[in-house]
Amino acid sequence: MKDSLPQTISVARGLEPADLLLKNARVVNVFNGEIEKAAVAVCDGVIAGIGDYSRAREVIDLGGRYLLPGLIDGHTHIESSMLDVGQYARAVVARGTTGVVTDLHELTNVIGLDGIKYILKAATKLPLDMYVMAPSCVPATHLETSGAAVDSREITRLLKRGGIIGLGEMMNFPGVLFGDAVVLDKLKASEGKIIDGHAPGLSGRDLNAYISAGIGSDHESTRLAEAREKLARGLRIMIREGSTEKNLAELLPLVTEKTYKRCMFVVDDRSCSDLKRDGDLDAVVRKAIALGLDPVRAIQLATINPAEYFGLRQAGAIAPGYAANFVVAGDLKAFDIERVYFRGKLVARNGEALFKPRGRAPSRLRRSMNVAPLAATDLALDLSPETVPVIGVIPGQIVTRYLREAVKSVPDFERDILKIVVVERHRASGNIGKGLVSGFGLSRGALASSVAHDSHNIVCVGASDDDICAAVQAVVGIGGGLAVAEGGRVLASLPLPVAGLMSSEPLDKVIQGFEAVEAAARDIGARLTAPFAALSFLALPVIPELKITDKGMVDVAAFKLI
Repeated sequence: MKDSLPQTISVARGLEPADLLLKNARVVNVFNGEIEKAAVAVCDGVIAGIGDYSRAREVIDLGGRYLLPGLIDGHTHIESSMLDVGQYARAVVARGTTGVVTDLHELTNVIGLDGIKYILKAATKLPLDMYVMAPSCVPATHLETSGAAVDSREITRLLKRGGIIGLGEMMNFPGVLFGDAVVLDKLKASEGKIIDGHAPGLSGRDLNAYISAGIGSDHESTRLAEAREKLARGLRIMIREGSTEKNLAELLPLVTEKTYKRCMFVVDDRSCSDLKRDGDLDAVVRKAIALGLDPVRAIQLATINPAEYFGLRQAGAIAPGYAANFVVAGDLKAFDIERVYFRGKLVARNGEALFKPRGRAPSRLRRSMNVAPLAATDLALDLSPETVPVIGVIPGQIVTRYLREAVKSVPDFERDILKIVVVERHRASGNIGKGLVSGFGLSRGALASSVAHDSHNIVCVGASDDDICAAVQAVVGIGGGLAVAEGGRVLASLPLPVAGLMSSEPLDKVIQGFEAVEAAARDIGARLTAPFAALSFLALPVIPELKITDKGMVDVAAFKLI
């Protein structure tokens, strides 16, 4: 921009023609909340001026359509889309997202810092602003086996890199509360930077203690009272609406004239099929409007609010000096996105990306499965105690219930109790965590996935040990991914060879494979809306109440293996 600054100033003054002029626009002003009729002049990818302009090398008459800033997702894990970064960009840019703040702890937990380096390099060739948060929890806890470790010295080095803007969500909230030296060293290494939080259910003195460590946001609120307390104590509230985490309807009343500047919309985790069918952050904005939020206010929560929190200068607004990242919509209430511009270039039209990614993930990212030999006899579970812990799945949430049930045999179809296992896949240690879960509804067969937050070992739920074993072996055989097995044979599978998390195949092909495994899961009785997404979070020992890792069942409140 420095080289073109004199020309930009001349364009702004009307002395030279703009590169691009969008005239007859109804511009959504996120600073004052108003809509103004104006023309927008662009020079070298930057907005030169808004007002009465007429000269440009390219003139587009918007005919009274709305022009609003490109959307910014303030917290997402791109790996959860199951798409490699280029295909992910095609999916979200087509929906109006021109900036994402991503915490790559999924990829990093599997393959270390090579994953971050790959994403940063690939993003430079894409029409998408990629802002990376240094992963704070690699591994997430000491209660599981991950493929890598990132300490405070590496955090310090990462925060000096271009494109890395802060410390990602501090999921190990017990480590903060108990003063764990490793956790505190990472927080100290990030002083002066944005530090994102992850504080499910924290309140009172524990919440005070967590925030006092320098943490500035939270995206884990599932109840309105919880979010209100966190906001009152100074946290920015990220209102989440992902594939599994549905918190928007509950938390939307938090957004008022007094509080809206402290809130923003995020998706956290959204599958490829949801991106195609419903959209990305645009789907959250659209739903918020349908629930009664003023459209301009909804746009502010998806543009200028995250930009200001993360210090993204010249992003999130239509104003002189800001990046020319635009969305054109015909109707604000319907939020029907017709065109998307990035740095003044048209990059998507009517939900379809107009660019194609180049290159693919290097081979070192495609060799992530290292599993010890497995047999059905390795899956035996001791049911001799009078009662045993059972993970109670809550539809639409990633929190679970800690149940204790008298179980003499498994499966127990009448009470919907099935076996769940986590097989370590990074070091061929032979670790197998074994337990019970309620809420999947399977009547036969098994589901297995190497997408298992956050260490991404192989998690599998099933109605028989033989089918569990078959499903796990199918995941290993395809180099990582999702699989459904029944009667010892594989019904459907989706290869995710990039770290066992993502595919470099085109969006529609990945969706086709994903929908096939979800359909196979329904065929064997799965009744959850997103069974694989729900399964992936059962291995995350920082979300209450009861979870499972390759080391065993975890009481999250006590932060210990049981």
